[in-house]
Amino acid sequence: MAWIDNLFKMMTDKKASDLHMTSEHVPMVRASGDMVALDGVPKLSREQMAQILFEITPERNKKQFDETWDTDFAYALEGCGRFRCNYFMDRFGPGAVFRRIPDKILTAEQLGLPPGVMKLTEYKKGLVLVTGPTGSGKSTTLAAMIDHLNSTRKEHIITIEDPVEFVHPAKKCLINQREVHQHTKSFAAALRAALREDPDIVLVG
Repeated sequence: MAWIDNLFKMMTDKKASDLHMTSEHVPMVRASGDMVALDGVPKLSREQMAQILFEITPERNKKQFDETWDTDFAYALEGCGRFRCNYFMDRFGPGAVFRRIPDKILTAEQLGLPPGVMKLTEYKKGLVLVTGPTGSGKSTTLAAMIDHLNSTRKEHIITIEDPVEFVHPAKKCLINQREVHQHTKSFAAALRAALREDPDIVLVG
């Protein structure tokens, strides 16, 4: 088990949305909107941080981080769920923010979405934009919309994501989820290819 898995378990127990790790600082979580230091966890030196982060980092993302000092990927831990991982560099050294992705895809009703949002899933043609600031619920809204389509229509859905967050099992639809840098070189390449893949719906996120 990776050392950082212990922090993910603490984060899950606290029902925190995010885990923040900065070199030379105590790891913190965002719980109920507030930033809170994790009890019993020491400050991590620059060297310790690099070792801890790279223990769970795919090789392609290590290379990307070495070249650009930023990278994103998804990480799954049994019993805790999936996490969206963002690595960066600042004046203290390497750092990271991990966003917890809920195990269960919530419905529009559970999310409290206005009826008009799900009405958009009834259209056969067009462009739907889901926008908003960080933490406003874009990913969960899109997941609810795709899950609704998956449950009510018999179509082909392609998602192009960086990284794949919510995993959609096939219900009535065939769903191909593609992650940039793992299953395709870029968003542009995946979109061009999608035109030849007989899609009914394409999600880019």
